[in-house]
Amino acid sequence: MMKPRRVQMLLILAVLSCLLIHFLLCSNNGPKEKKHSPVHILILSSWRSGSSFTGQIFSQHPSVFYLMEPAWHVWVTMYQNSAKVLHMAVRDLVRSVFLCDMSVFDAYMSSQKKKSDLFQWETSRALCSPPACDSFSRSDIITAGNCRTICGKYPFSKVEEACKTYSHVAVKEVRFFDLKVLYPLLTDPSLNLKIIHLVRDPRAVFRSRENTMADLKRDSNIVVGSQRTAGEMGPYNTMQVICKSHVEIYQAGSQAIPSFLKDRYLLVRYEDIVRDPLARAAQMYRFAELHFTPELQKWVHNITHGKGQGAQAFDIGSRDALRVSQAWRKTIPFQKIEKVQNVCKDAMDLLGYRLVQSEEEQKNMLLDLLFAQNYS
Repeated sequence: MMKPRRVQMLLILAVLSCLLIHFLLCSNNGPKEKKHSPVHILILSSWRSGSSFTGQIFSQHPSVFYLMEPAWHVWVTMYQNSAKVLHMAVRDLVRSVFLCDMSVFDAYMSSQKKKSDLFQWETSRALCSPPACDSFSRSDIITAGNCRTICGKYPFSKVEEACKTYSHVAVKEVRFFDLKVLYPLLTDPSLNLKIIHLVRDPRAVFRSRENTMADLKRDSNIVVGSQRTAGEMGPYNTMQVICKSHVEIYQAGSQAIPSFLKDRYLLVRYEDIVRDPLARAAQMYRFAELHFTPELQKWVHNITHGKGQGAQAFDIGSRDALRVSQAWRKTIPFQKIEKVQNVCKDAMDLLGYRLVQSEEEQKNMLLDLLFAQNYS
């Protein structure tokens, strides 16, 4: 028969053993440090609204993987359809891009595709630096021209490889006309989606579209149908659809919004960006959970205070951005301004753009009057 002291010692050892086993199990199965999921940013806009420049504010950030208008491939392949019919295909492609699944492009590109077959690939700093291209550093500010010359021959597989190494994935798209189409992405648990809705004065958009009409012909046909793009009213029919979509997107994003949109929609006016580039860039970076580095602050200032005219489609070189944004005042006859204002009146009222009432007012209205109210 064991002595009481020995029994007591065995019981203590047994209890200690159980506690040790429990501690080890808890250590192994306990909550691990959570890996932060990527932030997904959709810059939602329309053609000739300053979206290429705004996209570059994100593309040049060293934490961002950026693609410019990947849905171009959908529209080129399926151009016989309307924008509404193509919404779902565009949404599915954008979702795959956000998840860095680039196999989605197999449906729209050749099996022998290279990285340089991707639309406007050279505007993505992430595709011009490692691992997509070894010629530049990830922290460099990289121009599209330099990238196009040096980085075009890499395989398409580098697109997906690069995407997976970034904390933020940003896409600039002009092919969504209804925010509700994006609701499945906003409620998708695999995505952390934030939407920046970029708008521009419809009169400036109209003037810019006139200068790039040939480049936009196919897209305009998809938006309103080839019959409605013809004739004198064709450009105004297209503007009417674009303006209506901005109104509906803004109303869905800012009025009676569903809970899953809370803090995930930001309206930005292009005129406000060029009027105060550093403040607006800082606002967008905060919204996207990005740090505004001194290097990027310098780049944003320089690219908006140059001497360029910004006349070329997709041209994102240095320019006098504020002056260019107001060029419509001197270059569009008042008769055209009236027509644009008529088809886009709701959008202009809602987004804070002042109507010009006469030719005399067009000539004399001071620039500051347009920005009398700050719609941020």
